[in-house]
Amino acid sequence: MPLKVAVQMDHVATVSIAGDTSFALSLEAQRRGHSLYHYTPDRLSLSNGHVFARIEPMEVRDEKGNHFTLGEAVRTDLSEMDVVLLRQDPPFDMNYITTTHILDRIHPKTLVVNDPAWVRNSPEKTFVTEFPDLMPDTLITRDAAEVAAFRKEHGDIIVKPLYGNGGAGIFHLREDDRNLASLLEMFAQMFREPFIVQRYLKDVRKGDKRIILIEGEPVGAINRVPAEHDSRSNMHVGGRAEHAELTEREREICARIGPALRERGFVLVGIDVIGDYLTEINVTSPTGVREVKRFGGADIASLFWDAVEALRG
Repeated sequence: MPLKVAVQMDHVATVSIAGDTSFALSLEAQRRGHSLYHYTPDRLSLSNGHVFARIEPMEVRDEKGNHFTLGEAVRTDLSEMDVVLLRQDPPFDMNYITTTHILDRIHPKTLVVNDPAWVRNSPEKTFVTEFPDLMPDTLITRDAAEVAAFRKEHGDIIVKPLYGNGGAGIFHLREDDRNLASLLEMFAQMFREPFIVQRYLKDVRKGDKRIILIEGEPVGAINRVPAEHDSRSNMHVGGRAEHAELTEREREICARIGPALRERGFVLVGIDVIGDYLTEINVTSPTGVREVKRFGGADIASLFWDAVEALRG
């Protein structure tokens, strides 16, 4: 049965379709005959217990420069939708959190993917700390003395914003780097939240593997290799994607976290693994679906809609 699907996302005009997972999911939904609607988070409203958005009928095409058509925006009660995809990119800030509170009012009658309450309660860089034995040594703090002590113990470190995304604000500081105090002062001015500090993993030069899971089961992976003069592997800051298979250790990691993902109703998740260590569990708007297929892997968008259609009954 065709579904009415609203996609809460950054405006479709801004996406780079070659690597955008929201676009890939929309293409597959349309291919299956589902009705697609588009809206941005600023058009979401809560009024007298009802959740509204000014949504636009959307058609998508896999054509660069001509990838979408939007119809007239109509104020709509989102409880009339069968599915809402929660897909806007972070930052994971109070605006993002507020949208999850609002979408709570319609879920699960209208299926919100991923579950907004668990998205709110499972930020990428803190959810992963539930599995400390799978992680590199990690510190979350605003205390400069704690950071200094951590570096003294572990040598080279990575410092990054706790709620950052896309490789923004990630710094690799060597054991003898004299910029730590200045960096922490800058972070303290820029961010109200604690920072995250991790032991630097030399294996990042070999790549940061993105593994996609559907309902807690791994379905594909790509390896993202950083540029020669960068410590970040994110593709939109210069990282290079390449084909990847799962190692025995990576399958072990997926098996460990799978039950927690299913308990939280996470349909689509992307985890990051460097060497033998899990570094992030991405639940807000995980990416990598198009890259996996491009390198000959599974059609994850199709697997995603198989799962969603089964959940809708």
